[in-house]
Amino acid sequence: MTIEQPAARPANPRFSSGPCAKNPAFSLDKLNDAALGRSHRAAVGKAKLKDAIETTREILGVPADYKIGIVPASDTGAVEMAMWSLLGARKATMVAWESFGAGWVTDVVKQLKIEADVKTAEYGEIVDFAEIDFNTDVVFTWNGTTSGVRVANGDAIPADREGLTICDATSAAFAMDLPWDKLDVTTFSWQKVLGGEAAHGMIILSPRAVERLETYTPAWPLPKIFRMTKGGKLIDGIFVGETINTPSMLAVEDYLVALDWAKSIGGLKGLIARADANAQAVWDFCAARDWIDNLAVDPATRSNTSVCLKFTDARIQDGAAFAKAVAKRLEKEGVALDIGAYRDAPAGLRIWCGGTVETADVAAMLPWLEWAFNAEIEAQTEAA
Repeated sequence: MTIEQPAARPANPRFSSGPCAKNPAFSLDKLNDAALGRSHRAAVGKAKLKDAIETTREILGVPADYKIGIVPASDTGAVEMAMWSLLGARKATMVAWESFGAGWVTDVVKQLKIEADVKTAEYGEIVDFAEIDFNTDVVFTWNGTTSGVRVANGDAIPADREGLTICDATSAAFAMDLPWDKLDVTTFSWQKVLGGEAAHGMIILSPRAVERLETYTPAWPLPKIFRMTKGGKLIDGIFVGETINTPSMLAVEDYLVALDWAKSIGGLKGLIARADANAQAVWDFCAARDWIDNLAVDPATRSNTSVCLKFTDARIQDGAAFAKAVAKRLEKEGVALDIGAYRDAPAGLRIWCGGTVETADVAAMLPWLEWAFNAEIEAQTEAA
């Protein structure tokens, strides 16, 4: 039989987990003030870069004595910069429960060859932070973009720790309340929660991280784009907008526009509320159905941005093929783009629910997800 399609469609079908949807007020004419064709070292360029840094501080509530820098190569570049510059002074602990965290483990253990304890959990679960020795340097993701599992809070991180905490917060910043007193290095990229353009990363350093940089020299050579000190002192210019390499002033303008929109909806509280409402709509949908569930095992650790789902219907014969077919149907109908699970993650779907997404679009998309599921079950049955 033919399964009837829903009547309503999302106004914006973009649910990609990165690059993520632009904010709902975005239009290209808002980029008209970009400093195009101007040097990033000219007064206008430096002013915009500094504005990006200080507005980030304002919205995220970053303490005044923390340093914020714009760095190359997105969040990946920021994390690598932190690890290559800071690790090796003491033993490390690498924490991973999804693909990006696993990538940091590989870099530290196999590339830098640092002595490290490695603690992992399966997709959908999380490492118990109470079992981590924070007298070591600890590297972890706050939100597992590919697993939909996040750290519930920073309570297990002691204030009197001897080691540094290096946190990849790329799909958490601007959607979750990060405990700055528990984080020594925090990184994220523009193309995630605020829907900015790619290629630029942010690194936030606590005074403890700055002290490490100024008192420790790694045993390995550092590429120029990783160097944050000169002559044993922090290069302060990096943290007021004097970037290591040439940034895209168009991307900078786009980030400034996104920051202005964030302020207009209530700043961090407004962004968190929007992400929470989006994720709750998906969670409620799953709770009312027996064929789909959240990949995150513990509701307390469910991500409110990268919501990862798994199909649980016993009739599904090939989970990976089924999930891909559902995602393909939704994309063909133009109601949900780029929602397949990450290539290294378990078969399923990944729906971005960050604050730039409208809850009305999530609500309009979910009946289509049910339609695609039923249509694919029917196709599977007919093919048998």
